[in-house]
Amino acid sequence: MTTDDKITTLLDRLSGLPSLAVAFSGGADSALVLAAAVRALGTGRVLAVTAVSDSLADEELDVARDFAASLGVRHLLPRTAETAVPGYRANGRDRCYFCKSEVLDVIGRVAARHGFPHTATGTNADDAVDPFRPGIRAADERGVLAPLRDAGLTKAEVRRASQAWGLVTWDKPAAPCLASRVAYGVEVTPRRLHRIEAAERAVRRLLAGAGLPVTDLRVRDLGDRVRVELDPALVARAADLPGLVPAVRDAGFHDAQVGVAPFRSGALNIEPPRG
Repeated sequence: MTTDDKITTLLDRLSGLPSLAVAFSGGADSALVLAAAVRALGTGRVLAVTAVSDSLADEELDVARDFAASLGVRHLLPRTAETAVPGYRANGRDRCYFCKSEVLDVIGRVAARHGFPHTATGTNADDAVDPFRPGIRAADERGVLAPLRDAGLTKAEVRRASQAWGLVTWDKPAAPCLASRVAYGVEVTPRRLHRIEAAERAVRRLLAGAGLPVTDLRVRDLGDRVRVELDPALVARAADLPGLVPAVRDAGFHDAQVGVAPFRSGALNIEPPRG
């Protein structure tokens, strides 16, 4: 099937629903689901729900708000409490299962309360074959829909379709939750998440001031040290910036050893647990 065929399938399936609540993170995948639901059902039968917690960066919340508003969709922002869940705090390789369980339970209750019995995520066809996606199991256990996955849309096809529709999210870099920066085995706490967010904001500001705008940036909390990952072409110049280490330490990593390395998506999934 071509991308256009898959998009047709997506819209046909969505049009068969009475209404749809979208678990909306603000990323490219859930943005396409939200836009497709509006095309298939109209704004009045679509609800965007963004889970707000310590693991969601403020900048991502702003993006989600702006995008939902641009579609004219009602947007709800319930608080979730992943950091109160022992399995999430323990930060084993199944952390995402506990996170998605909490998030989707909250979103499902909010959606049902507003008259939306069906909820969907932005899980795509590539996610479905990724061995490091325990959150998908949590969604499937709850009967949450995955329309991109079911239509066979890959990440690349999501971006192509989003660009064709004029969605501003078409080339948005992946922005997984802040907990994905914490090495497995290191306890996830609100304090750790807040300082990761502060460090990434400070490093991004420092790089921009030095004329080095960055696309992919992660501050990895490895317990006793920090690894700043960024676009490979910027590593050498970033490492030479005298303000980089102080910026990270001032964000809350006071005594940590700070290193700089090329960005690798999912880097912590292939490294041994710490703690």
